[in-house]
Amino acid sequence: MAIYGYARTSSAHQVAGLDDQVAKLREAGCTDQTIYREQISSVRMEERVEFSKVLNKLSKGDVLVFTSLSRVARSMVHMMEIEAVVAAAGASIRILDMNVDTSTPQGRLTFNLFGSIAQFERENMLERQKVGIAAAKAAGKYKGRAPTAQAKAGKVLALAAKGLTKQQVADAVGIGVASVYRILSDAKNAA
Repeated sequence: MAIYGYARTSSAHQVAGLDDQVAKLREAGCTDQTIYREQISSVRMEERVEFSKVLNKLSKGDVLVFTSLSRVARSMVHMMEIEAVVAAAGASIRILDMNVDTSTPQGRLTFNLFGSIAQFERENMLERQKVGIAAAKAAGKYKGRAPTAQAKAGKVLALAAKGLTKQQVADAVGIGVASVYRILSDAKNAA
């Protein structure tokens, strides 16, 4: 049985925040060898290499510790997905600021209650959104979401012309790499 910790800040500038998380993880029983650290935005959560490493390391009886839900998941629904992966490995989760430990009956109950409330809130929000969109359409005011990536097409084409890789262009402009491919493809087809 091992106790693994995961600490994350959104940028390299948040050194104090990362250090604070690491200190709390040490107090919770993690060692420097079992603490995984990252400095990456929550927008790019799918690119969290260290988080993937710690998830793949988990085995029966292990514990994965976070200082806060916000350091690991975008929402409680996302956290429920992560918990399913951890549970499938036979491990448990401890979230320090919520005082939740899924290895105990009370911790699982609390965790599942939070998850149920989050799911309830999400479903209510989606229903309110549908009603609002229907009302806006009926009033002729609904135009849909602005195509954010297409609005940056000029900058994408300029950076690509300078020889940057598609990933570098995506990072510089703040859009997904798939959008870069789409913009470049559209420009090529238009030529």
